[in-house]
Amino acid sequence: MTDMTPIHIIGGGMAGSEAAWQAANAGARVVLHEMRPVRPTFAHQTEGLAELVCSNSFRSDDAETNAVGLLHEEMRRAGSLIMAMGDKHQVPAGGALAVDREAFSADVTAAIENHPNIEIVREEIAGLPPEDWDSVIVATGPLTSPALAEAVHELSGEGELAFFDAIAPILYAESINMDVAWKQSRYDKGDTEEDRAAYINCPMDKDQYEAFVDALLAADKTEFKEWEKDTPYFDACLPIEVMAERGRETLRHGPMKPRGLTNAHDPDTKPYAVVQLRQDNALGTLFNMVGFQTKMKYGAQTDVFKMIPGLENASFARLGGIHRNTFLHSPKLLDGAMRLKARPALRFAGQITGVEGYVESASMGLLAGRFAAAEKMGREITPPPATTALGALLTHITTGHVPGKKGAFQPMNVNFGLFPEIEAPTKDADGKRIKGKEKSVAKKRAMSARALSDIDAWLKA
Repeated sequence: MTDMTPIHIIGGGMAGSEAAWQAANAGARVVLHEMRPVRPTFAHQTEGLAELVCSNSFRSDDAETNAVGLLHEEMRRAGSLIMAMGDKHQVPAGGALAVDREAFSADVTAAIENHPNIEIVREEIAGLPPEDWDSVIVATGPLTSPALAEAVHELSGEGELAFFDAIAPILYAESINMDVAWKQSRYDKGDTEEDRAAYINCPMDKDQYEAFVDALLAADKTEFKEWEKDTPYFDACLPIEVMAERGRETLRHGPMKPRGLTNAHDPDTKPYAVVQLRQDNALGTLFNMVGFQTKMKYGAQTDVFKMIPGLENASFARLGGIHRNTFLHSPKLLDGAMRLKARPALRFAGQITGVEGYVESASMGLLAGRFAAAEKMGREITPPPATTALGALLTHITTGHVPGKKGAFQPMNVNFGLFPEIEAPTKDADGKRIKGKEKSVAKKRAMSARALSDIDAWLKA
């Protein structure tokens, strides 16, 4: 029997927007509660839905050999709003899918506003939602309001888990010195000339790199409050200062690696290190500093970043920052349909469940929306197979931990390590034995082919 009372979704970020879209398209009524602009957050700049607060990149779009690219494709096949708008507002980024963040958010907002089954209410849900809301998806993200976070923790009896996440600076393209910098994607990746020139590269010699690391380590940093000091960082989004503290060569083998790049102004001299800038909007007027999440104070950021060759006169549209993210111990607290065991009327989706990344967050919204709608329609909830990217992430947040080991459950990007094993081909199409790095590539291709076959069968069912 169909229940026509609404599904209440708290939070209009990537996960909440996708959950609303999926549930509404399945025929359910949806009320989407978004607290901005009534209550702002430390990281958001607008009141738009699905605002991208950190990078503008959805990362690799390779669906054959990259797990996040595979997740993109699965979500496209599932009618994802986030992927549709990401594709519509794509900007050049080599083999990655990067978007014009303002146009992307504006179109997601418009699609949600114009859906006949969705009502948007601009209000903060302080504390737990009312008992008579029989179907709720909490998609409040890593910046969950303190009142709601505290209420959930009290209900679940589980202490708060959190980690720090950092934001990279954005600068104006016109302020970049292109007599020093040049355009090139690493290893010239991309199908078009525009893609192959998607990044702006700023080269450093050894002396410049050493001076930059010295300044980075000495710069004034944001001081954490006493209660925040034991909060860990998420390893995939470390501030550059933390990376530098791990060793002077760490940056040169991380976001500043010079591999796959040739200085167009001096092809015979290999840079010692390279800072890459990625286009941030469709007009090409804004670029973000790839991998340059930072906790430096604003004044220190401008001084240190202007030491980078090509950025001597850089003008910043937004400086970097750091914020504290909240996530649940989901394997202990949630069931296989993403419901809170202590109160099954509450589902959780997005980063708060312990996935990391825009697309991963949206994918959990996609599943939560579908699950909630199936429940409303009186249909059986069938999770996607664990062999798919969607299923692998769901399995991670519902069972992906080592029982009894403190800190065993941590935020995770999608990766092939979350998938069940597969027997990879040992010979290529010509019958030749596959060896070396090609064995790993062949295995990833086999996992991706299996995943897409299984996701198609799941969607059809």
